[in-house]
Amino acid sequence: MYPRTNYEMTQEDLDAILAACKPVPYMVMGGMAPRSQQENANAAWEALGLKMGFDHMTVQPGHGDRFFTAVPSETELHRAERIAREEEEKKRAEVKRLEAVVADAQARLSEILNK
Repeated sequence: MYPRTNYEMTQEDLDAILAACKPVPYMVMGGMAPRSQQENANAAWEALGLKMGFDHMTVQPGHGDRFFTAVPSETELHRAERIAREEEEKKRAEVKRLEAVVADAQARLSEILNK
């Protein structure tokens, strides 16, 4: 996981977040209730996260209205590199495990033959 990073949003971004947090008039039209205040706020933070490159679920307040901290999100390239690296580490671990099994089997075979 990436370390927490400081961010500063623009005034327009702050206005969009504040507008999303306003109370929602509750009128059921066509049997569907409107999205809640929380859903609107979450959607606004998610959009900002996509725009600025952070995980919207990790946002914490900073110093001032436009400042906050969050954990950067992975790009597709970073994700592909991480997955390749993890697969290589798994391969190496499996090779090491198999080498230990072979060494143990060879030691037992040597014991049996030398008796």
